[in-house]
Amino acid sequence: MSAVTSADTGFGAFVRRAHRAGQLVVQPRMGMSAPEQMRAGLRATRDAVGATVGTLTVDSYTRVGELQAAQLAVLDGVALNGYPLVSHQLSITLGVLDAIAGPEFPVQVRHGSADPLDIFRAMTAAGLDASEGGPVSYCLPYGRVPLRESTRHWIRSCDELAGLRASGLEPHLETFGGCMLGQLCPPSELVAISALEAMFFHHHGLRSISASYAQQTNPIQDAEAVRALQRLCAEHLPDTDWHIVIYAYMGVYPASRAGAYALLEAAARLAAHTGCARLIVKTEAESVRIPTVAENVAALEFAAATAAVTPRSVAGHGDSQTYREAAALVAAVMNLDPDPGAAMLRAFQRGYLDIPYCVHPDNRGLSRSYIDDRGYLCWADIGRLPLSGLVDGSGPRTLTSRGLIESLTYVSRKFDAQPDAAPALVRGERA
Repeated sequence: MSAVTSADTGFGAFVRRAHRAGQLVVQPRMGMSAPEQMRAGLRATRDAVGATVGTLTVDSYTRVGELQAAQLAVLDGVALNGYPLVSHQLSITLGVLDAIAGPEFPVQVRHGSADPLDIFRAMTAAGLDASEGGPVSYCLPYGRVPLRESTRHWIRSCDELAGLRASGLEPHLETFGGCMLGQLCPPSELVAISALEAMFFHHHGLRSISASYAQQTNPIQDAEAVRALQRLCAEHLPDTDWHIVIYAYMGVYPASRAGAYALLEAAARLAAHTGCARLIVKTEAESVRIPTVAENVAALEFAAATAAVTPRSVAGHGDSQTYREAAALVAAVMNLDPDPGAAMLRAFQRGYLDIPYCVHPDNRGLSRSYIDDRGYLCWADIGRLPLSGLVDGSGPRTLTSRGLIESLTYVSRKFDAQPDAAPALVRGERA
């Protein structure tokens, strides 16, 4: 069995074909350490109603490079919070994927690592060619690895992955830059970092790329952000097969079943309405525990069904506020250096990129955001961001601890308080 595919049958090609057929590709977050459970999860995802792709999420030991701890857990039969791809024998992983992964059901490896080289090597050895992350987005939120070190690791990893193209394959990478801590970063900077990481992948030889955007606090602002990201990708990714992937809300999730499904419905409608190609779902269990396979399948099928009845907007990609801010950030960063990796390093040093409430040592920490009375994520203080003249900065200059908690729980409270707005499918009982 080999799931490694040519340019016509790889991960990006599968998503492109589904998109052209009018289908939104839906994908779970899924990773189990036991091979038989991981295989069962992939099989259930493949067999769900809708256009689906699989996910193999690695464990946290592997993510941070503690491979000895992951290996000991495998040997001792200790359950982990993901699949220890690097530590399992290759034959075990091939058995997990056998007769499941392939051109009609591609599987993506998700990880969260600032140094993904070992993961990429284990992935390609197992016949998989799709992953995600980025030098910024898999560095700043997750620890204290220096940004310069993360960038160096990602350069080497991308160069090696792109080398597969010489043999006629088409590896795929997805940016994680459209998330950045999950919440409270205004959409323009999410869009800018996602675009910049896509440009970084392109600079290092990848030609099948997806750019991510995580659902935020207002659907109108989110739609504006998605269109801005689409426009920036069209402008900056020549000769590239690219698509946009939406993440269902990455912050504090509603505790009620109805609220969770209503939020997922909004994410599916956002993706379908704006013509995005793929959606990574969340489930009714997100607020309390890791979801079961059955809960993941229910979320996948619900999202696919919602997207199927959502009309696509014919709105143009004009100069919205979000586009103007994001384009200004991208231009200012790329004026620092023609190499996107070097440019992003300098941008963080100067504060041209600065993530609100991020405590990583390489983040200036001068910018601040707030949620206004419309539910928009706005800049309260732009710090040194190159947005003068674009942002009025008239919002609150400080955020109290109570205000921060209220902001972090804004979405969950909003959707939990509206049970009557829950989808009819959820108000009744699923079969």
